[in-house]
Order: sequence, then C-alpha cells, then structure tokens
Amino acid sequence: MLEYTDYIKIFIALLAVVDPLGSMPIIVALTSRSKASEIKSIERIVVLSVTTILLVALFFGEALLVFFGISINSFRVSGGILLMLMAISMLQAKISETVHTKEEGLEGEGKQSIAVVPLAMPLLAGPGAISTVILYANRGYDISHYLIMSADIIAVAIILWVTLRCIPWLTRHLSQTGINIFTRLMGLILSALAVEFIASGLKGLFPVLAS
Repeated sequence: MLEYTDYIKIFIALLAVVDPLGSMPIIVALTSRSKASEIKSIERIVVLSVTTILLVALFFGEALLVFFGISINSFRVSGGILLMLMAISMLQAKISETVHTKEEGLEGEGKQSIAVVPLAMPLLAGPGAISTVILYANRGYDISHYLIMSADIIAVAIILWVTLRCIPWLTRHLSQTGINIFTRLMGLILSALAVEFIASGLKGLFPVLAS
C-alpha cells in the first residue's frame, strides 16, 4: 500500500486524464440533438461505462500485459509517451487525436446511442486513462491498494457525473477561455506525470541509468 498522499496524486492524475471539463464542448456537440430524457440516460450510461472500463483496467490490466508478454517497464515508456502527446495537445487547449478524432465525431453524430462509443470510450476512458490506471495499479499488490484506487476511480466518476449534470449551467456561465485555462492546467500536470512514467520505465529497462 502506498502513502495516502500518493493516492491523492493518483486521483488528480486520473482527473487530469479523463478531463471532463475539457471534453465538455465535444459532449455538448454530440448531444445537441438529443431530448432532455435522452441526455439523462446518456449521462448515466457514460458514467457507468467509464467506471466499469477503469475498474476492469485496474484489476485485469496487468494480467493482460503478462498474457501478451509485455513488461511493465516497456508499458511505462509507451504509456508515458501517450500521456505526453495528450498533454501537449491539452497545453494548446485542444483535444488530442489519440483521444478523439474528427472522423469519430462525425460518426458519433449519426449514431442512435453515443454514450459508450465515442463518449465513454475513447473520449473519457481512453488509452491514456487506461494506461494510467494500469501503471499505478502496478505500484501495490495488497487488497488495500486496489480498494483505495477503486475509490479514486469512483471519485473521478462522481465528478464526471456532476459535470455532465451541470453542462447546461456551465455552458451559460463558463467561457471558452475558462475551459481552456483549466485544460492547460490539467495538461501541465499530465506532462509531469508522463515524464515520471518515461523516466521510471527507462530506468527499469536500462538499470545503468539508475546508477
């Protein structure tokens, strides 16, 4: 089990990767033609899907790496590079194409149900969020570690739910500049996290770097 301050760090990292506020413009665009009752259903399915995806990654992600013969250090480097690409886009107040592309947006507009794809996956619980969960899950092996990480995921899901419910109010009171400032702040946190993952992975792959 890690220190409690580490779990606060994990919570902030997950919140930065999921970035519900930064994803709000895309969510608004994809749900603009939906009725109020449909939007409530979409919100519920999105939150449940994101929570399920991240919890599955938490408990079974590392086993999947073992199945494919991928070392955790190699995954740290690749995951760190992925997070860095996301962070660079966020620092420019953009949504990274590793999370959501224009083609996916156009495809989503024509779907009857957009809650699971593309909103929950890959927009919110995409490769970056899944990589972050797997890499932090590897730092502990006792049940307390997994329970507290599960609590972190649920806390992020609650914030996501509150954000989705407050979208009408946020679109009226929060300017695009405000959203961009928050996105850049989350991008800065994410870039530092990415460097940490890459450095840790390289030290594991090349022990001479740790000396």
